Amino acid sequence: MRAERLVALLFTLQSRRSATVAELAEALGVSERTMHRDIATLQASGVPLWTEPGRYGGVRLVEGWRTRLDGLTSREAVAIFAMGVPRALAELGLGTAVSAAHAKVSATLPAPLREQAQHLAQRFHLDAPGWFREEDDAEHLATIAQAVWEQRRTRVSYRRGDEVIERVLDPLGLVLKAGVWYLVARVGDAVRTYRVSRVAESEPLDEKFERPADFDLAGWWQRSSAEFERSLRRQRVRVRLSRGGRRALPRCVEPDVALTALEAAGPPDADGWTEVELPLEEGDIAAGQLLGLGTGVEVLEPPAVRAAFADAAQRMADRHR
Repeated sequence: MRAERLVALLFTLQSRRSATVAELAEALGVSERTMHRDIATLQASGVPLWTEPGRYGGVRLVEGWRTRLDGLTSREAVAIFAMGVPRALAELGLGTAVSAAHAKVSATLPAPLREQAQHLAQRFHLDAPGWFREEDDAEHLATIAQAVWEQRRTRVSYRRGDEVIERVLDPLGLVLKAGVWYLVARVGDAVRTYRVSRVAESEPLDEKFERPADFDLAGWWQRSSAEFERSLRRQRVRVRLSRGGRRALPRCVEPDVALTALEAAGPPDADGWTEVELPLEEGDIAAGQLLGLGTGVEVLEPPAVRAAFADAAQRMADRHR
C-alpha cells in the first residue's frame, strides 16, 4: 500500500503547501522515520518539494507546482470527501487509500465546496453495528481481502460448531452486514457465505481463478439474504395485540414483518385489541420474540407456539413470586 500512501502524501502537501514531518506522519498514520523515507522517495521521483530545518520549518512543495484531480464533478468530490466509513475500509487494508482520496479532493476543491463537504461530514455518520453487540474478531479479514483483490484461490479452516472444516475457496467478495464481515466464495459450482470471524486459518494459494463475468455481488447478496429470511419464517403465528402491543411489535420482530402484518390486520375489537398474523420461526424462537410484548399480546395459534409462550411466561411468574 506504499504507492497509495505516497499519493496521499503528495496531495496532502498540495492542500497544505507546508507541514512538519510529525504532522504528516500523524495525518497518514505512520512513523516519522517512514515519513522521512516517503519524502525522499517523492523527491527522487521528481516531485519538487524541499525541507526547511528549524523550529518553524517543514516540508514544502515548490510554489506554483501542483498535480490535478480530473474527472470528478463537484458533487462527486463532495461525496468522496464526506464519506464516513473509513473504519470499515481500514479493516480491509484501504486506510491509506481513503486518506489519499480525501487529500486529493481537499487539494482540488474550491474553498466553498470544501467547507460544504466538511459540514456534511460533521452532520452525517454511519455506525453499522447494532446496539449491545461486541465486534467480530475478524482476524483474517485483511488476508482474505487481499485474496479477493488478486482473485487468488484460498485454503481456509472454518469453525462450524465444534468442528473445524477445511475448504479451498474462490473468494468473490466481502460484505459488511450490521458490523459483521461475511465472505462470499465459490466452492465447486456453488456460491456460499462464510462468516469471517469463524475462519481459523487462511492461506492464499499460488493458483488464480477466473471470476464469473456475470456475478454481481450486491445482487447475489440481496437475493441470498431474502431467501435466508424466508427460510426462517416457516409458520404463521396468529396473535391478538393491545394498543401498546401494536406499538411495540416492530421492536420485537423484524420491522418489515411487523409493519406488513399490521397493515393487513383488521380493525380493533371493542376492547381495542387487534388480531394479527405473523410469519415467524418455530416454537421457542417465536415465543421468545413475542415475550418482549409482555401483557400486550395473546398468542392464539399454532398450539405449539401458544404452549411455549405460556410455559415461558409461567416460569417467569414462578421465578418472581
